[in-house]
Amino acid sequence: MNEPGHIKVILRNKRAFYEYEILEKFEAGISLRGTEVKSIRAGKVSMGDAYARSRQGSISLLNLHISPWETANEYDQHDPTRPRLLLLHRREIRKLGHQMEAKGYTLLPLSLYFKNGKLKVELGLAKGKNIHDKRQTSLKRDATREMDRARKYR
Repeated sequence: MNEPGHIKVILRNKRAFYEYEILEKFEAGISLRGTEVKSIRAGKVSMGDAYARSRQGSISLLNLHISPWETANEYDQHDPTRPRLLLLHRREIRKLGHQMEAKGYTLLPLSLYFKNGKLKVELGLAKGKNIHDKRQTSLKRDATREMDRARKYR
């Protein structure tokens, strides 16, 4: 089950690909508490409005909602939307922080997955799309579907 390179995807952020143009992707670990990991394994996580922000030499993931674990007592419970520290190399933190400040890019979580038993998040350095770009994306997707249907019935 945990052979080398084994990846179990928990959640994908499809909305990010529609609303943003993803320029670069990064893989990061997340600093979590035990009850958070249990909730994520159970699939009780949502990244609807999640984003990452650079502060004081570190990058934190904000608005990632991880539901509380039902069987834990009050003392062990976690705050569902607390900021979670991302584990990246210092060089990557500096690079991402500079690009988010200077160029106005956004850092978004694209997917959440377990890789060799450790929880990872795939981050995307993104630039917002305008309405015209969203229409183009939608048209390309529809054209691809039509071509796939035509190939299927041919």
